[in-house]
Amino acid sequence: MTITLSQADYANWLDETTATADDAMAYPAGLGHRQQHHVALREGIDLCIEDCWLKDDLEIQHCDRVHPLEFTFEQAQSGGKRSQRYDFFGSGLAPAEVWRVPGNRRLVGINVHIEPHIFQQWSGETCDDFPDLLRPADQRYFERSGTPTAAMQMAVQAILRCPFQGLTQRLYLESKVWELMALLIEDLKTTPESVSPPALKPDDVERIHYASKLLCRQLTQPPSLIELARAVGINDHKLKVGFRQVFGTTVFGYLHEHRMERSRQLLESGDLSVTAAAEAVGFASRGHFAAAFRRKYGVNPGVYVRGRRA
Repeated sequence: MTITLSQADYANWLDETTATADDAMAYPAGLGHRQQHHVALREGIDLCIEDCWLKDDLEIQHCDRVHPLEFTFEQAQSGGKRSQRYDFFGSGLAPAEVWRVPGNRRLVGINVHIEPHIFQQWSGETCDDFPDLLRPADQRYFERSGTPTAAMQMAVQAILRCPFQGLTQRLYLESKVWELMALLIEDLKTTPESVSPPALKPDDVERIHYASKLLCRQLTQPPSLIELARAVGINDHKLKVGFRQVFGTTVFGYLHEHRMERSRQLLESGDLSVTAAAEAVGFASRGHFAAAFRRKYGVNPGVYVRGRRA
């Protein structure tokens, strides 16, 4: 069984959970065991320590949103087997997606959010080693997943087993957060480029073209990557890799390009306002749409409309 919640429903669910004196949150027992402990290290840096075991799979449907830098480290245990992974995200636009927490296995880990201006202060206003970490709010964020190195695992364990309280605790935990950030950036620099993907079969190419047509038909409410993969009968990894091979861009990048082109056509027709055109192609925020339009076409959408009418 899978429990599916919208982003708003999930937020309401969190509001209904009980918090203890040390800000730990326990989820309803009927769903399993889940404890979250949030530590506000300082303004712009948030740390969440989590221990989770759910009876059923949980799916959270997220909409497009502006995203800070984030990294997570998870240790999963199921049936006597253990696995570890990290996920690393830069700042920018997080696309609509379905976030999944698998049931019937224990997940222990940490989640860190860092606002871009805090990272810039720490890195000296620039990030020459890896500039893709900081992207504008209308560009999809950088993302990378991998297996933690031994040094990363030691830093994570130090956070999970922190013996201090109060100011000493915050200073210690923040030092480990920056240590992990340094290790992640170093891992990005030293990890070799992946080998070229194998050639696609004709049937796979046909399925990927069909997937592109489905995206164009659902600009306002596009399917998640997994939903799209299921609809065309291909696994999500092959769909991601195949999209780059066939179209030279990601699934999200392809969707974004078609949203922008469709919005330009709508504005050019003169039938819709800027706000209506933004909504017609799936932008929840007029500001995000205007920034994306300006980056794509070099002019604000309102100016573009007035120029076509002149």
